[in-house]
This record gives sequence, structure tokens and C-alpha cells, in this order.
Amino acid sequence: MTLASSSESIAKQYGYAEKFVDLPERSLKVHYLEWSSQGETSNNSITVLLLHGLGDCAAVWIDLGQRLSKGSYTVIAPDLRGHGDSGKPKIGYDFNSIIDDLEAFLIALNIHQPVVAVGHSWSGKLVPIWVQRSPEKIAAQILVDPFFIDRLPGIFKLTFPLFYKVLPFLQMMGPFESREAAESKAKTMKQYRHWSMLQQYAFDRNLEQRNDKSWGSKLAIAARNGIFEAVMLVSGLTTPLNTPALVLIAEKGLNRSDWQLKPYKKYLTQLTLKKVPGNHWLFLVNPEGFAKEIQDYLGQNI
Repeated sequence: MTLASSSESIAKQYGYAEKFVDLPERSLKVHYLEWSSQGETSNNSITVLLLHGLGDCAAVWIDLGQRLSKGSYTVIAPDLRGHGDSGKPKIGYDFNSIIDDLEAFLIALNIHQPVVAVGHSWSGKLVPIWVQRSPEKIAAQILVDPFFIDRLPGIFKLTFPLFYKVLPFLQMMGPFESREAAESKAKTMKQYRHWSMLQQYAFDRNLEQRNDKSWGSKLAIAARNGIFEAVMLVSGLTTPLNTPALVLIAEKGLNRSDWQLKPYKKYLTQLTLKKVPGNHWLFLVNPEGFAKEIQDYLGQNI
């Protein structure tokens, strides 16, 4: 089965439409997946915006998107700038630029009501920054094992080349001499460890063959470098936020110490904090348990 035919089969199985939208004011073309609400109140459905982490793409959300769409939620999952099948400009990877992308994206889709913003890892830091900037645009924030929320000391920039080599979500950038070599490496990574159909599809959708015939993920180098720079320079939480917030902590994820959770407890005044079995990629390694936490939270709070 080719990737194209596989994509069509998966899209039918998981109930999403694959789309593109041009954002001329941002000089950006955005690829996204969309699930229409199947619930009784679909005409007044709430939009849930799913934002992937650094090095991933919208395909990681297909299980959650399908589950949420069975209720009264319209679900949208874009490939962020520099990722997946969206545009890959050389600049614009600071938090404010990507938030500008998202606000233009929602306007282009004629979504003017506040959305539920779900952010994983790095975008789990982007979402509270967005809430601080534009609280009227976010009905609730759900942060999935977010990356270190505080500002990193400048000295950490010297360690970035090491991070680029060892972090699981960056090792798949390659280059690999063949698709088979890339797949062999993927099977050793935490996000693909069980090599389920869901994980295989996320891997396939984020893999490309380059002009030099090598293989690697679709993450642009400019995105990798720019996002790491932004994460170092900007604190994710600096002021109290009244927007309802769910923070999901993976038992084997990035946030294992009480001091890492202190900023969330200090600044998120309507915080629900839950620990979920699994590693940093809960939606790939524990999709059912992960989705249940989000479904339960939305049903009780939104």
C-alpha cells in the first residue's frame, strides 16, 4: 500500500478531512486536519485546536481528534510553521510570530469564538503565552507534558548542539540513507516504541525523501533552531491566568519534580493537574487513557 492510499484509508477510518489554507498576510500556507462535530449540538460546537510539539505534525492527533469529534466538538489540527506539510520560511519561529499565524489561521477558517487550545511539549509553553497575550481567544488551555515553562539561562545555548543530537523528537531529522534505516531508528524511539498502527502512521506522515535522496523528518532546521532560541529566551508563565487549565503530566515525561510544577500552581488560578501513565507522547503510547482525561475535563468544565 502506498502512503497516498494509506493516508486515504486512515483518513476514512479516523474521520478527518485533510486541507490547506493560504495566509497571504503571513506569507504562509498551512496544512491541517479537520474533524466536524458529530454530536447533537454540532451546529454550536466548540472548536478544539490541537497543537503538536517540536518535530511532530498534525498526524499525531488523529486518535484524539476522532474521539472528540464524536461529541459536540469541531477539532482542528494544523501543521505549525516549519513542520509537516505547512510552509517552511527561514524566519518567524518566535512565540509571537507563531501566535500571529494561529490567529490568522482561525480567522481564515471563520472561527471567531474562543477555542480550547491543546498544546504538547513546546506548544504547551506557547499556549499560556498566547493566553497571556489574548485571553479572549482561549476558552480553556490543556497543556500536555509541557516543556520547561520558565526562561532558561543563556548559558544553556551552548548545549543546544548536544540536544539536537540526543533528544528523541529531533533524532528523526536524520539524515538516513534509506526509508528502512529511518524506520529501524524510529522503532527504538520512545514515541514509537510499541510500533502501533497509530505510531506507524505518525512516523510515515512526518517522513520525507530529500533532494539528495536521503530521508528524514519534515521539520525544518530553521524551525528547530528558532524554537529552541525562543524557548530559552521567554518564560511561559509570568502573570496569573484565570482561563481554565488542565495540565497533564506523563508519569515518564518531562515534569517529574515538584519544583517543575510550581509555576503552574502559582499562575494558573483554575488549574486541574493530572498524572497519566505513559511517556512524553501520551497520545501515541496511551491514546485511550489520554483521550479520556481530556474528554472528562471538557465535559465537566466547558
